[in-house]
Amino acid sequence: MTARRSPLAPTLALAVLLVLAGCATPFVPTPTSPDSTTAGTNADTTPATDGVDDGSGGGTSNVTANPWGSDPVVVAVRNEGSRDRTFAPLVREAADFWEANDDRYLGFSVDYEVRPDAEEPDLVVAFTDDVPDCGDVSDAVGCAPLLTDPRQVDRPETVWVQTSLGNESTTLVAKHELGHTLGRTHADAPTSVMRAKSVIYTEPQPNATERAFPWDDTDFTVHVDAANASDPDGVVRQTDRALTYYEDDPPGMPDNLSFERVGSPGPDTEVRIRFGATSSCASSTGSCVESYGTDPDGDGAIETYTRIDVRLVGIDTDAVGWHVGYWLAHALGAEADAEKPPPFRDASYRERRGAWWE
Repeated sequence: MTARRSPLAPTLALAVLLVLAGCATPFVPTPTSPDSTTAGTNADTTPATDGVDDGSGGGTSNVTANPWGSDPVVVAVRNEGSRDRTFAPLVREAADFWEANDDRYLGFSVDYEVRPDAEEPDLVVAFTDDVPDCGDVSDAVGCAPLLTDPRQVDRPETVWVQTSLGNESTTLVAKHELGHTLGRTHADAPTSVMRAKSVIYTEPQPNATERAFPWDDTDFTVHVDAANASDPDGVVRQTDRALTYYEDDPPGMPDNLSFERVGSPGPDTEVRIRFGATSSCASSTGSCVESYGTDPDGDGAIETYTRIDVRLVGIDTDAVGWHVGYWLAHALGAEADAEKPPPFRDASYRERRGAWWE
């Protein structure tokens, strides 16, 4: 019987918590369950965006006058990061937002002149690979001073934005940080810009299926759900055959792989061997894989795997090791059968049940 491929299951995108002064602390949400879509496709995932509204919510700031005064605010744009990107149009978009909504949200008029190479700017929006320390927050994606009074302004003020974000997220962070320089806090409108929590996406990244090795490291923990197998001891022995095979550096596979079998699965267990069909892995006899991971660029596809479930349905005990080995090769970057180690290329019924690991 031919092993078949299941859909991948992307998780929520990398989210960040925007806090006072524009700093941000990232966290990765728990992976979602795989969607039951057509085999071989990636299921779309809609990011959670806690508390998004139409932009009219939030409190009213105590700021009653423009802390920058009545003259246009000259904004310079500096790219101090390693990425060759042009950020000025995104800063201009963020500035346009506040100019178009100044009466509604600020209670005073604001005008910006975005001149990337201005020699004596009022404000510098600096793009950097690593945002400097921003209060007590580490791993920030943006940082800006909260300015509510002209006496606080020390020209040129600097707003920091991380270079690795996608265009939409870069614009959102720039809007958020400019809002702080106009006296807006996280309690102020518009909530969709100034709220304390937002979903942030990175620049496009290679998908897991495009990477030579789609994991963060080469150390894996493995749980075998032997209690639900017809031959618990046999499937454990067979799984160990597959794990040992990969630890011995087979051709075409990453070096220095290590597998530790655990008695019960935990949140960090990367490989789970399970028995019985599911809605996304339905078959009367066969095997498939359910893949989990992160989607930091928000394209609906996994960029890095965090877990796989190898699911076996009606497989003879003496063929379990082969099926586990087949899907391990798939998860380790060998998408096509021709890329897999020799035992997993066009193996016959008998070969799958023989000593393929020798």
